[in-house]
Amino acid sequence: MKTVFTVLSGILTLYILISCAAKVKPVKPVVGAQQTGVASWYGEDFHGKPTASGEIYNMYDMTAAHKTLPLGTHVMVTNLDTGKSVQVKINDRGPFVKNRIIDLSYSAAKAIDMVGPGTAHVTIEILDTPGPSSRHTSSHTTHQEPALYTIQVASFVNKENADTLAIKIENLVEGVYIVLYKTNETTYYRVRVGTFDSREKAVKAARHLTEHGYNVIITSYE
Repeated sequence: MKTVFTVLSGILTLYILISCAAKVKPVKPVVGAQQTGVASWYGEDFHGKPTASGEIYNMYDMTAAHKTLPLGTHVMVTNLDTGKSVQVKINDRGPFVKNRIIDLSYSAAKAIDMVGPGTAHVTIEILDTPGPSSRHTSSHTTHQEPALYTIQVASFVNKENADTLAIKIENLVEGVYIVLYKTNETTYYRVRVGTFDSREKAVKAARHLTEHGYNVIITSYE
């Protein structure tokens, strides 16, 4: 009996050690800080329900859930398998599955090609955190429509990937350009199309690209 107890005790100790070693180290909420791990996504089952921030979850918004980062933090998430990046706002808590570091909205996951696989190895980079110095406006600030819109087809950490995609879609649409987004740690290459003075015109052009299999984002022109 003592031998059985000793074996069971040893197994339990080993399990605890493995579990502790497998825990994901939290990322500090400092601009430029990075965290690498597994991302997942959540969609229709939560669509229309309140998030931890009080906002209503919209699976088509660029948002995400994180366990520890302050709500309202903006991060760049890069799929390490595809090199594609997407910028999201943390407005919810999760994921509640072991060893996962972030839960993306459906549209955010689609932008970096991880809807099909369900998960992906990613790097998170903090772009800003809530506060007076944040360059992003609060969700309680009066919303103003941008003067011009553009279509973002993809964002990469590799310039060659961005150049290749830009050349490819030039056969489909006019006004293709690449804009650089620099952070403390990384330069992101955003492949975009056109400038539009109304969202309706941008939607029309975006529909043409989606018909050819591209996942696009309509955003304000910078």
